[in-house]
Amino acid sequence: MKLTVFTDYSLRVLIYLATQPERRATIAEVAAAFSVPENHLVKVVHFLGKAGMLANVRGKGGGMQLATAPENIRVGNVIRATEGDPVLAECFAGGGCDCAIVPTCRLRGVLGEALVAFFGVLDSYTVADLVTNREQLAKILFAPPPAANPRPAEGTSPAAG
Repeated sequence: MKLTVFTDYSLRVLIYLATQPERRATIAEVAAAFSVPENHLVKVVHFLGKAGMLANVRGKGGGMQLATAPENIRVGNVIRATEGDPVLAECFAGGGCDCAIVPTCRLRGVLGEALVAFFGVLDSYTVADLVTNREQLAKILFAPPPAANPRPAEGTSPAAG
């Protein structure tokens, strides 16, 4: 099972905010920290706000922060919300299935069992578990951007290496 970019970005936003849960952040900050397009994060942040995971404040001084403690946000719930119902094979989708062996197939049961195990593991973790290394994450996510290489003063030449 491969998660969508939308889910990936949703988890990144939650990790970013959980790293320093007491502060409000902007979409621009998160986009810069992860080098991802702001326009993608706008959709993610809106969705997470509607889902009750983020508290979004518009306007001057606005931004986003977790709507609840990171301990209350289960990773499995985030993935269910962002991915929708998983369709591992045609027989998992609602409606008709063209597979000839559906009446006697055991694969659906095996895949169903695997899906339950997959979400069982994800449900055993919260966003707080993803940021137990807060200090290391903060050094990476909140580091000032590298300074641009200053141009040498006029009349001087760069040092030879």
